[in-house]
Amino acid sequence: MAAGVLVCAGYLLLPDGDVSAAAVYNGLGVLSFAVIVAGIRRNRPAARRGWWIFAAGTICYVTADIVYEVTGFFLGHHPFPYWDDVIYFSAYPLLFAGLLMISRGSGRRESAGVIDAAIIATGVGLIFWIFVIQPTLGDAGTPLLERLVTVGYPTFDVLMCAVVTRLLSRSGARQTSLWLLALGCALNFTCDVGWSLTEAFTNYSGSIINVGFMLAYVLWAGAAVHPSMRDIGRRTGQAHFGRGRLVLLGGVTMMVPTVLFVQGVRGETINWVAIGIGAVVLFLLVVTRLGGFVGQTQRQSARLEELAMRDDLTGLANRRLLELQLRTAAATGTPQVCLLDLNGFKQVNDRLGHAVGDHLLIAVAARLSAELNGEGVLARMGGDEFALLLSDATVEEGGAVVDRLAGALRQPFEVDGHELLVGAAIGIADGGDPLDLLRRADVAMYAAKTSQARFRRYAVELDDRADEEARLGAEMRAALDTGQFHLVYQPIVSLPGGETRYVESLVRWTHPVRGFVSPGEFVPVAERNGLIVELGEWILRTACAQFVRWQATHGAAAPTRISVNVSARQLAEPGFAAVVADALAGNRMAPDCLIVEVTETAVFGGGVAVRAVEELHELGVKIALDDFGTGHSSLTLLQTVPVDVLKVDKSFVDNITEAGRHAVIATALIQVSDGLGLSAVAEGVETAEQAASLFELGYRYAQGYHFGRPVAEPAFHGPEVAAR
Repeated sequence: MAAGVLVCAGYLLLPDGDVSAAAVYNGLGVLSFAVIVAGIRRNRPAARRGWWIFAAGTICYVTADIVYEVTGFFLGHHPFPYWDDVIYFSAYPLLFAGLLMISRGSGRRESAGVIDAAIIATGVGLIFWIFVIQPTLGDAGTPLLERLVTVGYPTFDVLMCAVVTRLLSRSGARQTSLWLLALGCALNFTCDVGWSLTEAFTNYSGSIINVGFMLAYVLWAGAAVHPSMRDIGRRTGQAHFGRGRLVLLGGVTMMVPTVLFVQGVRGETINWVAIGIGAVVLFLLVVTRLGGFVGQTQRQSARLEELAMRDDLTGLANRRLLELQLRTAAATGTPQVCLLDLNGFKQVNDRLGHAVGDHLLIAVAARLSAELNGEGVLARMGGDEFALLLSDATVEEGGAVVDRLAGALRQPFEVDGHELLVGAAIGIADGGDPLDLLRRADVAMYAAKTSQARFRRYAVELDDRADEEARLGAEMRAALDTGQFHLVYQPIVSLPGGETRYVESLVRWTHPVRGFVSPGEFVPVAERNGLIVELGEWILRTACAQFVRWQATHGAAAPTRISVNVSARQLAEPGFAAVVADALAGNRMAPDCLIVEVTETAVFGGGVAVRAVEELHELGVKIALDDFGTGHSSLTLLQTVPVDVLKVDKSFVDNITEAGRHAVIATALIQVSDGLGLSAVAEGVETAEQAASLFELGYRYAQGYHFGRPVAEPAFHGPEVAAR
């Protein structure tokens, strides 16, 4: 393109009518055609057929130029009209067709772009008709054929203007190739207009206008070889009706009053027929265009509203749509709402990743939809929670539907090569205010989750329980802030002598009004409301500080380790291992003096919990599996979780002195422990006979009321079990 511009500049230095000037002009045209062909072959554009037709129009144009120059060279003048005009007129349709095919791309039609082009063509055509075409046709002193050919060029110029407009109004990005192509067409159109307005065509010799035509060839060639021409025919979206297009179309509609003003100022006879027709056509086109724009806006608005009411992942209704439907149903009847919360979904996310979790949610939504078969409104409320609105079902029918849903979820799901079994806690409620109805269903669902029931229907007493839990949670918050919690410690002793080796720290709550509140009452509440995280950190730091004080006070008689219970909620917290490390560092305590006790349930799901345990183990902290033997898959956990201590559940100790299954299981557990090099602690030892039997089976550590109850300050001197 730079070379082409230099050639165009050099052309201005050549004398008009010289053979060298003609050779440069036509040579550049032929070379541009060859470059266009090379660009099409190399880049293989999406709209290849349109480019080939455009190239054919270009060579026709160049051929007409050559015929024009050769005729003038041999005849000494340029006849008009002549054969070169025929070739020019055949070039225009090819150029138009090629450009339209390029702008349309893969064949998808855009009526908006066509109407925009028609509006601009009508406005420009009105001006040409009033000031060029009609005066030319009305010149009786000029032969008819010459007049027709003369008006043919401005007619094609109007069409060229429309094609360029269509090219620029297409959807998608404006690639460099597109701009070069459009600029070349605009330049060719401008020069054509200048040529059409020349008074003496037979004596035409316009170097400046010729340079414009030459630059158009250069721009077309550049458009063809630029790599971006490959993508012009590809669709990337709908054309944007922006401010620029609005100003352009508004300006075109002002051409009618402009023509009236110009003819009035010049004192000419106003061409009412042409202006009237042009005004009507422009009005109809603009109304059609605005109608299409309004229709498109309405469709997009409807689509956006639909998207706003639907869950992106599953395609189900979302909370907003459900609430709208619920208000409508509540105004005309007594609807029922069912809430479902999937069990074990978090473990799926942690173990297999969020992609599998998303696919599981999609599968659950599909199965529930199939089971309902259009009955009610099924919605995803967020996360792993779904809802169902039944507008006109009876209580019995609602219960039957819920029972069907629970049954459908009992079957495993095949997701990404995994067989996943998930259940759901389901709550159902009816009547009441729409928002209160959702709350009631949530209370019932929560009750189903805590009671392990298949589903629960809302009852007033469930609200009482929920209120009690809320009050207890608030009081726990205050208890943490005012220091109502304290720790007690239970010895873990060596067998057979009963010497204290370790202690387990346990939290207690003395309420100023309620008095003693059992851990079995407040710990589950703390687990559910998240307060266990803060409470657990306080327990950890307090236990570590107490351990260090005992070491300083009792020396060799002090316990060598202290254990702290950690919940699944704590393990799931980001950076839990860092919190433990900070507590140890803050108390200058060696990591291997701390035992973190976790339940099998807490780490069964794998994922974040197991990673947290692994990070703790890497710190040097000892890991104990609490209540071992009562969880999901005890032996499997020993392969996947780094464990140092097994705490054998009290249920296997209670009847250890009797022959039977308990003794067999207790024996098997100590053998597993010894085989894996782990320490085994028998929990819940309450009698000397149990302690003796455990020692005979091979147990060397035990814990229970026989050796000492949890107290704030245990005795760290020899065994004193006889009195107890």
